[in-house]
Amino acid sequence: MDAPAPPTADRIDGRCRISLTADGLSASLHIEPPQNGGTPVTRDDVLKALAENGIGEGVLEEAVEAAVAAGAADGVTVARGRLPIDGDDGSIVPVLPETRSRVPRLDKTGHIDYRDLGEIPMVHAGDPLLRRKPPTSGIPGRSLLGEELPAKAGKDVAFAPNLAGTSFSPDDANLLIAAIGGQPVTVRGGMIVEPVYKVDAVSMSSGNIDFDGSVVVRGDVAAGMTIRATGDIEVGGVVEMASLEAGGNIVIKGGALGSLGRQAAAEEATLRCGQCFTAAYVQQARVEAGDSIFIDDMAMQSELMAINHIRVGNRKRGHIVGGSAHATLSITAKVIGAPTRVKTHLEIGVNPLMHKQLLEMAKQRDARENQLLEVGKLLTLAQQHPGRISAEHVARARATAAALSTAIAELREEHDLLMTKIELSQQARVTAEQAIYEGVEVVMGNLRYMLAGEHGACAIGMIQSSLGRITLDDT
Repeated sequence: MDAPAPPTADRIDGRCRISLTADGLSASLHIEPPQNGGTPVTRDDVLKALAENGIGEGVLEEAVEAAVAAGAADGVTVARGRLPIDGDDGSIVPVLPETRSRVPRLDKTGHIDYRDLGEIPMVHAGDPLLRRKPPTSGIPGRSLLGEELPAKAGKDVAFAPNLAGTSFSPDDANLLIAAIGGQPVTVRGGMIVEPVYKVDAVSMSSGNIDFDGSVVVRGDVAAGMTIRATGDIEVGGVVEMASLEAGGNIVIKGGALGSLGRQAAAEEATLRCGQCFTAAYVQQARVEAGDSIFIDDMAMQSELMAINHIRVGNRKRGHIVGGSAHATLSITAKVIGAPTRVKTHLEIGVNPLMHKQLLEMAKQRDARENQLLEVGKLLTLAQQHPGRISAEHVARARATAAALSTAIAELREEHDLLMTKIELSQQARVTAEQAIYEGVEVVMGNLRYMLAGEHGACAIGMIQSSLGRITLDDT
């Protein structure tokens, strides 16, 4: 009798399973291979499993075919949903070439480059300045189950109000154009156009200039003449015993000759600006700057006064000889004084004008806070008694309150910056990069230092102590 045949194992077909992430954006495939000659999983099996899970789009065909060809899979991603694409924020982009900002220029090393004076750019009425790009709404996504996934819209941006010298294009409300000819100046939230007056020279033939905007003089300014400008003043030649007053910067590509010590001078000539003063040289001139003074060659027998810094010398000699110089934070030159012991008076540290500015800021802030208090009372009354005050008056009161709050915040910020500057002034220094001579006197507050003898490169400043004293540090 023949022996019975050994039992054969059951055939087991391959199986597949789909798992979906909670957000419905990804589907994974799991394949169990067949056993004992069973039927392997096919592409159609996988597509059927996907369909049974409600997945009809976003299938990664290559991933499915690779998994089927391998005969096994453990969490292979075979379908992906479409993520939403958030919208872009609105923006304001320039249409003009880059314009000069009304701040001192910095070179690549981070130092003020007062040699790069540049040209004041000009625009004409109708020229495009800036374009506002509205935000986009974005592109919604879609899950593997067909659910729409909303996109986040971008944030809107608006032009600042009351941009002087500009208007909006009649054909495009998002295009800011020049309403007048002048100098484009970038400001927060847009651009303004300051009118610029250009003249070949200032002399008896041109007359004095008093202009609301910026002034460019291609040549010289003759003795006895006066230029006043609310913006910048730029002179291509020499200023000789003339008075210049600018709300912005004064740039003199040649030099400035003043009237100090000249008996023949009919009246005192002063060069005064609200920001920075730059010149090749200054002789017997009075210069006052609301920010800093930069002189390339020499300051001789002149009176210099700057709120922040005085710097004499770059490519040329860089001498301060005679006269006086006052600055809050620093006075720097290559050579200070002369071997002939000419008296040269230097003063650093807190400028009395700073304390005056603090008091003025405090008065302005108190006045605005009192106004805001009164407006607040009106708004409270309107809230407690609806209808007693017209809606128009309430709207105006709210706008006034917002404007007062902004002004108060700005005054507080300016106050803090000024306090920081006063603290920095305690570290003020006079620096001679090459030499300093006897006859130089340095004053800091109530302290006074008289140079004895000749010294090489050195710095002079105050050492904090119980009494405080000024010291010279040879470097």
